[in-house]
Amino acid sequence: MTQIRRFRSIGLAIILAWGWKRAAIALIAGALSALAMAPFNAWPVLFLTLPVMVWLIDGAGAGRRQGVPAAAMAGFWFGLGYFVPGLYWIGYAFLVDASTFAWLMPFAIFGLPAYLALFTAFGFALARLIWTRDASRVIALAAALTVSEWLRGHMLTGFPWNAFGYALTEPLALAQTGSLIGLWGLTFLSVAIFASPAALIDGTSRGRKPWLAPAAALLLLLAMAVFGCVRLSRQPTTMVAGLKLRIMQPNLQQDERFNYSAKAAVMQKYLALSDRASGPQSTGVRDVNMLIWPESAFPFFLTREPDAMAEIADLLPKGTVLITGAVRAPDLPPGVRITRAYNSIYVIDHDGSVLSVYDKLHLVPFGEYLPFQDWMERLGFQQLTKVQGGFIPGTRRHTLEIPHAPRMLPLICYEAIFPGNVTERNDRPGWIVNLTNDGWFGISTGPYQHLQQVRLRAIEEGLPVVRAANTGISAVIDPMGRIVARLGLGLEGVLDSGLPSSIPPTLYVRVGDIPAAIIIAAAFIFVLRRRAAKRIP
Repeated sequence: MTQIRRFRSIGLAIILAWGWKRAAIALIAGALSALAMAPFNAWPVLFLTLPVMVWLIDGAGAGRRQGVPAAAMAGFWFGLGYFVPGLYWIGYAFLVDASTFAWLMPFAIFGLPAYLALFTAFGFALARLIWTRDASRVIALAAALTVSEWLRGHMLTGFPWNAFGYALTEPLALAQTGSLIGLWGLTFLSVAIFASPAALIDGTSRGRKPWLAPAAALLLLLAMAVFGCVRLSRQPTTMVAGLKLRIMQPNLQQDERFNYSAKAAVMQKYLALSDRASGPQSTGVRDVNMLIWPESAFPFFLTREPDAMAEIADLLPKGTVLITGAVRAPDLPPGVRITRAYNSIYVIDHDGSVLSVYDKLHLVPFGEYLPFQDWMERLGFQQLTKVQGGFIPGTRRHTLEIPHAPRMLPLICYEAIFPGNVTERNDRPGWIVNLTNDGWFGISTGPYQHLQQVRLRAIEEGLPVVRAANTGISAVIDPMGRIVARLGLGLEGVLDSGLPSSIPPTLYVRVGDIPAAIIIAAAFIFVLRRRAAKRIP
């Protein structure tokens, strides 16, 4: 009882806090919440930090306009505290060419989190509009924040990085629920489960049972774990027969990848590393029938360099194909100067012929293009890749045919972070390849978070994912999210593995976000009925 009284006194102190104390509480709670994401995966911390959300919104009722502005401000500070430590690694990209971009680093470290915090502010404000005076207010917060997180993942091209639902992806058994309701359903459950202890301060008057909400949350968490364990036990990892992959992770410094003078050195490193023996019985690339190189692998237009294509042909034994990232020049008449390009994936046969091409569809703002490109370039701005006019986006997402292998869906870099926007229903692949270059972000938490999100895509889609990253983390992931093989961050080497088999389409593949939408709609109806029953103004 002493611990419960202490917990209530903390909750009441947060409710009554105002001014800078209130902002500081929100900021600190948000920052601690970032520990729930990779690589820390300390998700139990959310049992302490998400109740603070509830109490901050409780206390906003003392403000004007039913407390909506005060709730929004608390949400902003919580979001800022959450996103700054969660996304600090973006600042590393501005040090690759420090003389040009270092002055923008503070804007990246604080400006982007401040923008994303506006969505958290909206979620708090929306929750306050439908707030109740009992434990159902936890459901109000979960529904409102899921809406705001969904908007964050879609507005202005979207950036759903570190959505709250990722807190329920480690351990792996909990992540299996993503096969049913996807990231947005997990986000609702995450907020509802971890914010539930806030109800413990409500007291026992008028028949209230404050322990009921956290008890129900723990039962739900247990049910998720049981479902996940059963699903994992019933679906062991199986491999596609006769198919062996080799992922080459060169660990190149970022400035080398955009320096044409490094052409010969880059090619020689790729060729030598790709043919490296991986064990006593290994004969190098002759052991595999599929070689995979990372995103934008070359500081030149690959198919316009006959010597480079010839070296690749010499490397590949008959029956082996290369899947590689490369910058692709557009088809222009001879003599026309090339100023823009595609970020692409090539499939190259053993004789040096290009079998198929995919052009990146979802480009990175400020990295691969600038919003209002022409206007910003006239003001002297340029994106990090320094491609005048920005990269050219592809026209559609599509699978690629690979000899003697299942059809492959290519995803370049952060294209893999968008749930429900990965595969086409009438063009289901057998596996996903994610080529990326996280070398922009150094040895930081960013690549671990990227891997965490890619792993959830495998679970949602029921498809294996093969990930080749310049500096790591390269990995082979089965359709249940198990990491079959992995090459760590900041290492140079090759990763040999079979290709896991896909499984039948998951519920999430078949119906998408409909179950999550039903859950959220039901939550809003439930909360509004509670408000009406209690005649809350």
